[in-house]
Amino acid sequence: MSTKTKDVRSVLVRGARAEARLDSSSMIEAEHVLLALATLPGSAAARMLHGAGLTRDAIRAALDREWEQSLATAGIAVTVAELPTATPDEERTPAIGESTKLLLKRAMDNAAATGGGRIGASNMLVGVLDANLGRVPRALDLAGIDRAALRAQATQAAEQGDH
Repeated sequence: MSTKTKDVRSVLVRGARAEARLDSSSMIEAEHVLLALATLPGSAAARMLHGAGLTRDAIRAALDREWEQSLATAGIAVTVAELPTATPDEERTPAIGESTKLLLKRAMDNAAATGGGRIGASNMLVGVLDANLGRVPRALDLAGIDRAALRAQATQAAEQGDH
């Protein structure tokens, strides 16, 4: 089994699914994949995210700010820190959500464009960063992240086989 295959399994089956369970989510969405990438041991994707200030905690904080702002737009004032935390459901097996399916397609396209056959963590990071709509791009924008610069780094890492 190649390192890239292990990365995809680690990110999706283990990491992102664990993040979705922590949220009591029935679906693995792009935010769960991003959180998993940030904690993938020894990966270029985690190093790039941390270099941009995106640790797991920083990503969670950005996602919380995005949720608060989205609700405020609808006239609902809420502070995430004041809400009870979700009760993780270890029995639940979250399915792959639509935002994850779309990021996987973008990751596969990036893997093909960078000369790889299988997708690795850097390709998955490109897939996350290429989204223009949704929760993750809004959260990253709120956090002041230069998505284009981070994408360029991830693409370069993928071209060099550094996942």
